Amino acid sequence: MLYVTRHGQTGWNALNKVLGRTDIPLDETGLEQARELARSLKGAEIDEIWCSPLVRTRQTAEAVSEATGIAYMTDDRLIEQDFGRFEGVNRFDAGYQEAKRKFCAGYPGTESYEEMAARVYPLIRETEGKNVLFVTHGGICRIIRGYFEDMDREDFINFSQKNCELRTYDNRKAALKK
Repeated sequence: MLYVTRHGQTGWNALNKVLGRTDIPLDETGLEQARELARSLKGAEIDEIWCSPLVRTRQTAEAVSEATGIAYMTDDRLIEQDFGRFEGVNRFDAGYQEAKRKFCAGYPGTESYEEMAARVYPLIRETEGKNVLFVTHGGICRIIRGYFEDMDREDFINFSQKNCELRTYDNRKAALKK
């Protein structure tokens, strides 16, 4: 089973700012979300915990690690997309929304969703048959959902996984996908 969660809330999340690779820690709400997620996973059958190297994901993974006794490891393939000039702008900014609708091209001067998938899909295949928790970011959660579920363009663009929301995917035959 592949367990996937987005990190806890940060100050920028609370302000609806676009947050990619800017390394911002969890706020108090995010720390509590991470502790709640950790409590909910105490009895789960998780073999490994992998997370993005950014501090907000490491703080979330650390809470789960402490509750479960499973050490976490970082993997650069789980890092969020770089939003370039949109980093830190309001999510409802017209320019950001227009660029988001052109997801295949990516944001000006940055990695596209197709390039993100090229780094995330092999990682998913490496989990085949294992019980792994990925602690990652909203964009990566979108890529992972697209790997396991059919999504049309609008579903893909509009999908948002909440902070510390947990989703599960059957990865027993992950290598046969995509």
